[in-house]
This record gives sequence, structure tokens and C-alpha cells, in this order.
Amino acid sequence: MLALAARGLRVTAAGTGDPAPFKRVGLEYRGFAFDRFVNPLSDWAAVRTLSKLLVGVRAELVQSFDTKPNLLVPLAARSLGDVSVIRTINGLGWVYSSRSPMATMLSPIYRALHRLAARSTAFTVFQNRDDQMFFERHGMLGTGASRLIPGSGIDVERFEQAAAGAAPPAALRRALGLGTSEVVITVTRMTRQKGIRTLLAAAALVHRVRPGVRFLLVGPRQSEGPLAIGQAEIDRHAPYVIAPGPRSDIPALLALADVFAFPTEYREGVPRCLLEAALAGLPIVTTRMPGCRDVVGDGWSGFLVPPRDPMSLAAKILDLLRDRDTARLMAARAMQLVKREFSLGITVARYMTAYEELLSRVSRRHRAKAAAPQRGPCHADAGRLGD
Repeated sequence: MLALAARGLRVTAAGTGDPAPFKRVGLEYRGFAFDRFVNPLSDWAAVRTLSKLLVGVRAELVQSFDTKPNLLVPLAARSLGDVSVIRTINGLGWVYSSRSPMATMLSPIYRALHRLAARSTAFTVFQNRDDQMFFERHGMLGTGASRLIPGSGIDVERFEQAAAGAAPPAALRRALGLGTSEVVITVTRMTRQKGIRTLLAAAALVHRVRPGVRFLLVGPRQSEGPLAIGQAEIDRHAPYVIAPGPRSDIPALLALADVFAFPTEYREGVPRCLLEAALAGLPIVTTRMPGCRDVVGDGWSGFLVPPRDPMSLAAKILDLLRDRDTARLMAARAMQLVKREFSLGITVARYMTAYEELLSRVSRRHRAKAAAPQRGPCHADAGRLGD
């Protein structure tokens, strides 16, 4: 958002989180509430709130991210005239990834909602080709244009500065009770769909062969509702599994690790955690899921394993711990890819191109409207393009 503002856009953020970080950097922030889980009443209230919000900020372009907002925002903007909606499909989430009866029941409903949302969407951005093909196959694009823009961008320089200014690894190791152990780290939400149950089973297998290894599971659990892994399940794997919860010092934690493991079962967009792990120079083991294989080339820049397969996951973790030369080579290749394809500057430039195309389209529409013969006493106003 700051990079877009630096290019001359007037940027307003809207979300459900803490407004303080936005205010600290001078970004206007508007809060609104919605339920991440299934709640039609909450969703309808969110649509009404978003519609008023878009009018209040005089939005001309509105960019939505994530499963629920990608449905709610187009519905909120459908009666607002010249508000152009861009939705970014950053993964297909629980509904399209889970094999549960509830997800199976909801999947056709969400596809229908996406088709409805597409009617008010000018542009759909996909973070990986798998998701783009899924939308095309199920007729979820409508008449709007689409484009592939890999990932949400990562500020390489800022990440490297944070890593350089981090606390010494030895101090962090002492604080976390890691001692001099080899460390396998993951950074994600502690849910079944993110593969945490698979990772715990793999940790037990690794522990039998290499008992000195410690697994560091970083991320929230309490906020994940019915999808969360129970604390008792994590505790059964003590002392070789340590789960400190959410942390703000991710670059420092990555710096003390030896392997990054991300056994997600989700259809991801492009996981930010993999981009950060690559920038930290960590060898990666992840699953053959959409988004993950956009960052990791199996056997080239890391390892890909099937989801829900703790034996394969454990085997590849052990391979990377045993063969450090190969691990370093794979990590270096992943880092080069991230800097070349996923940097913030490249991503912002790609979005600016999409925004400029839409604004140009709106401008042409206004000019055509202004030039058209008027049937009534009122003169058509071409409107203001704004920032």
C-alpha cells in the first residue's frame, strides 16, 4: 500500500485488524467486521457496511483479497456506478481444499457466489495458474478480464534489514529452550488444513532417527476456531516440538533454523512464508499444492511431497539435514527466484499496469457518455477520475 501511495495513488485500507500499524505509517484505515467462517447474517451486514464505506472514501478502484472479501466487495460495489473492482484470488482456501462433508456441501454454493460476484468485477488477478484454470473451468470469471500476478510481493530490502538487525541467534535459542539443537521451523496458522497434524507425525518420525532435532511451530492457534490443532495434541510431542504462538520477529527466528517445513493441504496463492524462508536462505520442504510449487521446484530449489504424508515429509527433512551442501544449493536457487519474480517492486509495477488499464477504460466510458446526445434536460457529467 505504501509503495502504491508513493506512485501517486490515494490509498485507503479497510479490514478487521488493528488500525494502529496503518496510522503509524500514515495510511487511512477503515474498520469493518465480517465472520471468517460460515455466517450469512454477518456476511450480509458486511456487504452493507462495505457499500457505505466505498461511498464514504469516494473509491474509484477497490482491490479485494482473500476468500470472503472477494465475494463481499463485488456485491457491495454492484450498485455504485463507476467503482471498478479488482479481486485477487490468493488461494482457494478451506472450501476448495478440505475433504470434509461441510466443504463438499459448500463448494457449489461458493462457486455460484463467485459467478455472481464476477458480474461486478472488472478484473480478476490470480497468484498462480492453477487457480486461474479452476475459475475458467467452472465459469467463475464472468466477462471481466483476468491476469496472473504471482504473489503479493515481498520487500526484499526490508526483510534483509530486519534479519541483519535481529537479536543474536544464541539469545533466541536460549529464550526458546533450543540449546544447540538442529531446528526445523514452520510459520503458519496452527490448523489441520495447514498440515500441522502431518508435521507433528513427521516430527515424531524424525525424532526416532535424529533425537536432537527440535521443531519450532510459529503462528496463532487460539484464533483459528474449530480448525485449530488442540494444545494437548501439540504437547504430546514435547520436548522436541515447541510452539511459541504468533511472533513478530520472523526474520530472526528463520535465521536460527536449518530447514523450513510447510506441509499445507490448502490450495495456496503464493505462500508468503515460503518467500521469507527462501530469503532467509533456508532449504524448503513443502507440499505439491497450488502456490507452493510456484516457489519450489522439486529437487532443484527444495523438495515437494504429497499432502497428508508424514513419512515422505520426514524423509525429505532428514535428507536436508544430512546433506548440507545440497541443502545450501537448493536454498540459494530459491532465493534467486524470489528476488527475481516476487519482489515488491515487480509486483507493484504489475498492479499499476492493471490499475492504469482500468482507469483508462473508465475515462473512455466517461468521455463516451459526455459525448452522447442527451434526451432529457440534464447534461451528463463526465465525473472526476480522482487519484
